[in-house]
Amino acid sequence: MNSKFIYSFILICLCFIGNGHAQANLLNARVPQDIGKINEKQIVANDETPLSYGYVDDRDILWSKTVWEIIDLNERINFPYYYPTDTTNLGPDRRSLFYVLRENIKKGNIKEVYSDEYFTEKMTYADIQEKLFARKLKNSSIEKLNAGEEITDQDYRTASLGAAEIKQYKIKGTWYVDKRQGELKYRLLGIAPCAPDVSLKLEDTSEGDQEGPLPLFWVWFPDARITLNNSTVFNNRNSSQPITFDHMLNSRRFNSVIYKEENVYEDRSVNEYIYEDALQQLLESERIKSQIRDFEQDLWNN
Repeated sequence: MNSKFIYSFILICLCFIGNGHAQANLLNARVPQDIGKINEKQIVANDETPLSYGYVDDRDILWSKTVWEIIDLNERINFPYYYPTDTTNLGPDRRSLFYVLRENIKKGNIKEVYSDEYFTEKMTYADIQEKLFARKLKNSSIEKLNAGEEITDQDYRTASLGAAEIKQYKIKGTWYVDKRQGELKYRLLGIAPCAPDVSLKLEDTSEGDQEGPLPLFWVWFPDARITLNNSTVFNNRNSSQPITFDHMLNSRRFNSVIYKEENVYEDRSVNEYIYEDALQQLLESERIKSQIRDFEQDLWNN
């Protein structure tokens, strides 16, 4: 038998061995309601925990640098984190990253949620809801209020934020050199969905007059890994083999721009020392990336 044929046959088999949640029991379903139902053996086989991080002693860290990055959801490569925004006709296995974070915070599966990027002030789900919902008294109801009449819910204009309003994600992580392995590695520490202020949706302002996206909350990433490992991303190349959010983020399958690094100037961001010049800010981001990448190369050249 031709060796090329054998190799191709093995690859095809590997593609169909795993059963992704998106297509579970699809070919055995007698009625549409059976799609997604899996038997006990499949449940055991699919019970995978996220790959645990190895212990890193502080003495093994030869060099490190913490950076903050922006993942712009307008870029095509970052679409898996944004879609789907409308889940009306989709199964429960197809959800956006924001939906997964919000719902699991609500259920208590993700507990380490903070209001700042240094993880000092914790937030509850009620605190998050205040940033996702706003209401304002209608102009026509102000006279009603002044007259002492009873105000009802119909007298208010309301606005809310959902997955469609998330414009970007901010992430915080540390690059470090493990001297035992002589390798540059990355450890993701936190992630924050960003959206415009919900109250601005009730104001009569144009989109250009609104502020840029602001972090809604910061999630301590190690605490969210189990949840993100149970939530999958649609795989364009093979819909029967979805990828987990945990895998996507840990393997850095996204495009990002560094907007801040830890420094002596109170960790000031790039736009604080390069004003109103998007090109120079982008070049500064690339300079920081090159500085991190070149450090590992210099270890072997010196």
